[in-house]
Amino acid sequence: MKLKNSFFYTLREDVKDEDSISGNLLVRSGMIKKSSSGIYMMMPLGFKVLKNIENIVRDEMNKTGAVELMMPSLIHEEVYERSGRTKAFGSSVFKLNDRFNKPYVLGPTHEELFVLAAKEKIKSYKDMPFNIYQIQNKFRDEPRPRYGLIRVREFTMKDAYSFDRDLDGLNISYKKMYDAYKSIFDRLGINYKIVKADTGVMGGLLSEEFQAITDIGEDKLIICENCDYASNIEVAECVCNYVSDEKELDKELIETPNKKTIEEVGEFLNISPKKLLKSVVVKADDELVLCLIRGDRSLNDIKLSKILNCTNIEMASSQEVNSISKEGFVGPIDIGIKVVIDEEASHMKNFVTGANKENYHYKNVNLKDFKCDIKADIRFIENDDKCPKCGSKLRSVKGIEIGNTFKLGTKYAEALSLNYLDENNKLNPVFMGSYGIGIGRCMASIIEQNHDDAGMILPMSIAPFKVCIVVINAKDDKQMGFASKLYDELNSIGIDTLLDDRDERPGIKFNDMDLIGIPIRVVAGRGLDNNVVEVKLRKESDKKEIEVDKIKDYIKNLVYNNN
Repeated sequence: MKLKNSFFYTLREDVKDEDSISGNLLVRSGMIKKSSSGIYMMMPLGFKVLKNIENIVRDEMNKTGAVELMMPSLIHEEVYERSGRTKAFGSSVFKLNDRFNKPYVLGPTHEELFVLAAKEKIKSYKDMPFNIYQIQNKFRDEPRPRYGLIRVREFTMKDAYSFDRDLDGLNISYKKMYDAYKSIFDRLGINYKIVKADTGVMGGLLSEEFQAITDIGEDKLIICENCDYASNIEVAECVCNYVSDEKELDKELIETPNKKTIEEVGEFLNISPKKLLKSVVVKADDELVLCLIRGDRSLNDIKLSKILNCTNIEMASSQEVNSISKEGFVGPIDIGIKVVIDEEASHMKNFVTGANKENYHYKNVNLKDFKCDIKADIRFIENDDKCPKCGSKLRSVKGIEIGNTFKLGTKYAEALSLNYLDENNKLNPVFMGSYGIGIGRCMASIIEQNHDDAGMILPMSIAPFKVCIVVINAKDDKQMGFASKLYDELNSIGIDTLLDDRDERPGIKFNDMDLIGIPIRVVAGRGLDNNVVEVKLRKESDKKEIEVDKIKDYIKNLVYNNN
């Protein structure tokens, strides 16, 4: 690509409506352009970066034996109704009607269509295993698009689906994808962690996320400083090491006038929140449930929904709370609804809790004083918790989810009647796996992890061009002659090269090349009089002078040793 007569531009100033480093740099470098909230154009340079990421993903997928196809974006709404997911998607789906008033959606995900495709092949156990995938746009009506390409309404995704006869086969297919994902993210140069996660609306037996570690990440991750344990905070297991040797006392009703919150009661009684039992009334689908956790802990609705086997958890309204107790003074004694107590809270002794009577609490309450229906881990993990695997110290980091893998099991096969005949002519449901990678999120994550004050520092594997040749004086025949010859030679051996032949000041050219993050910069300038050219790597500050007759091999070695 020669810049003088090409579609190329950069912005000098930061972009006001971009709230992430990657979003700002991608817009400033002319790689993307926002057309509306959460929707971006992919400009030529950005499109090349996206395609380079896609090619790495495609290469590793093909190595596993997976076969690529393409699904439609426009999908009849009935497809999702048959699997029971229409309600789960809620308002996140873009809906429209055709001229015959038939309801359609812009595809947010494609599990159902892949099942329909698999039905064309699968008749018996001999027709499996296999894996099919696509790289295609998805559409989700995000309520608050933000962070550039990280949370958008239209995005490019690789999604793959494996089909096996049983769980053993699924485990083998899953391991292939798991290893392929590690190869993909290693080749992309992303610093990532693999964490256990919630299966969410996808459902199934297991979910793991590949998380790019960045300060701007929306997901909070818990990782061990000693072993390989890592988990999304939503599902991180809390190990209860709490033991009390207190002698149990008799409960006592005490007056706590207008003291409703944990902080107010603790201050009034001069006790730590650790001695208070927090009572949280939630609505689990259509049932009111009382959840009990230690006063300084937070309820984890993801864990709770699993325990209660419900699809929706929300806080009970004031009216609903007052129908069973007194808001601000709720407690488990004679409450009259299902009670779920956190494992840690179940080991507390002589604690304070609401008395279900306005302006009153009980102190010296113990587990024997009320009925518990379920005892389980229902809280968020905290910094003072220990690693459930090795008992060491935990720490939290932020991450961007760039990939996920699911063992779906037979959920979609059973919902959509994807079955096969075994050796005994018995009908069985197919076991499925699902594997996704956000291409745009990978692009943003790489830039979040690789930049400086001057711009992006793109890895060789995804940069739109491996080399940029900057001509100091485009009117100098010697400089232009050398630059054009090297440009042709490098491109002829498969090294994507950019030639900056614009009639601009050298400083502007250098700044632009730094901004767009090209890995290798070659400067054709006055050094040619001494038979040398200047070479600088984007990720380094030092410059080198290389003899003209050695420059081609020098660059070739740099590219192939850093790719």
